[in-house]
Amino acid sequence: MNFYAIRAIYLFELARTWRTLLQSIATPVISTSLYFVVFGSAIGARMEAMHGIPYAAFIIPGLIMMALLTESISNASFGIYMPRYSGTIYEVLSAPVSYVEIVIGYVGAAATKSIILGVIILVTARLFVDYEIQHPLLMALFLVLTAVTFCLFGFIIGIWADGWEKLQIVPSLIVMPLAFLGGSFYSIEMLPPLWQKITLFNPVVYLISGFRWSFYGVSDIGVGVSLAMIFGFLVLCLGLVWWIFRTGYRLKN
Repeated sequence: MNFYAIRAIYLFELARTWRTLLQSIATPVISTSLYFVVFGSAIGARMEAMHGIPYAAFIIPGLIMMALLTESISNASFGIYMPRYSGTIYEVLSAPVSYVEIVIGYVGAAATKSIILGVIILVTARLFVDYEIQHPLLMALFLVLTAVTFCLFGFIIGIWADGWEKLQIVPSLIVMPLAFLGGSFYSIEMLPPLWQKITLFNPVVYLISGFRWSFYGVSDIGVGVSLAMIFGFLVLCLGLVWWIFRTGYRLKN
């Protein structure tokens, strides 16, 4: 394992974050804080408690997960698309660096940025509402697994995209609506029986439900099922990344 190569790619990608601090960190934190103000303070005061949890506290895991999903995909997809766009990816591919080391460097840096963002939002939420974390280790596990998995997914999108517009299609038109419909702001038990069953086909439901369980010990879906879904999607993304480098899909041509 060439740790020097991993370190070089990793630090280069992290350095880009500090150069674009306003866009990478400040913007998503401010956007999520507005959700806390509007939904937590203004609307939350008029909402009934869900599962015995005040509404303002109930939406915290959903908001963190929503920001984590979108930023993980965006960070990783931009990180690998930019070298493809500028042509510097060929220097990386021709260097004595294995595909595994390339993926660890790019995905590791993107996941680190996403985890830092999630922690900052978690701390910021304390300014607006009190909350508790009953299972902090499991919460950290969900945070890290989700960040790594969706950074891998973003890495795949960054290789698949052949234009800047396509980088935003999945986060904006697919992931964000799924997050809104995945129980970020409500419990799926509030839905009619038919829609409860339909909602189970939304993979984001399992992420948010499991993450919420780590906070308050309540969820719409069993925490074991949620972890299994994350691991399943992680394995799928790893398989796709392996296939991309095996075939050279949009990397060597």
